[in-house]
Amino acid sequence: MTQLFNLHGVGVRFGRVHALSDCTLRIQAGERLALVGSNGSGKSTLLRTLNGLVRPVAGSLQHDAQARQAMLFQRPYMLRASVLHNVALGLWLGGVRWREAKAQALAALARVGLEHLATRNAKALSGGQQQRVALARAWALKPQVLLLDEPTASLDPSAKREVERLMAEFADAGMTLIFSSHNLGQVKRLAQRVIYLEQGRLVADLPVAEFFNGPVPAAAEAFLKGELA
Repeated sequence: MTQLFNLHGVGVRFGRVHALSDCTLRIQAGERLALVGSNGSGKSTLLRTLNGLVRPVAGSLQHDAQARQAMLFQRPYMLRASVLHNVALGLWLGGVRWREAKAQALAALARVGLEHLATRNAKALSGGQQQRVALARAWALKPQVLLLDEPTASLDPSAKREVERLMAEFADAGMTLIFSSHNLGQVKRLAQRVIYLEQGRLVADLPVAEFFNGPVPAAAEAFLKGELA
């Protein structure tokens, strides 16, 4: 199995704040990896570090430079343009001719069930629809790795189910999923492996069944019991 990421002793600081400390982690192609922990535990920082948006100040990070990546944020940014143009622009910036970029964007919107909204202003869509547009925008780039930061945190139950369905389908097609979530039910449904972070430190790294049913470190046990904010 191809190794996508190899982190050894990685540290990230924002001023005096240690956002990640001594983080050692390996991620293989095809995994479904969930990052869990309290607010401020380092989940978003780890995702951004994997995506190259944040540079470590300590340790080493090796990654497969041939593996295409895409990242979805909790609140995806939508351009003040049509839904179709929001998806096509990334393809065009990647070198695809505009006419072909629009055709591929329309196919991506069909993949997430939003082709009927192609001409709508993306800013006017609901939160769930915007997240699906963001998924289409990522999927259109054909990434091998999809990183998602709380992808359903602000969505209603119906939109959450739709986004989860798409995530599962992408993973079934071979895409590597690395996502953060406070929704433990979602973690059970989608993840194969769980990383528990606390105050920037990786406390537990376990298969999903062991994380929820087996013995875990005390801090992770408190989190599972709802005793941590």
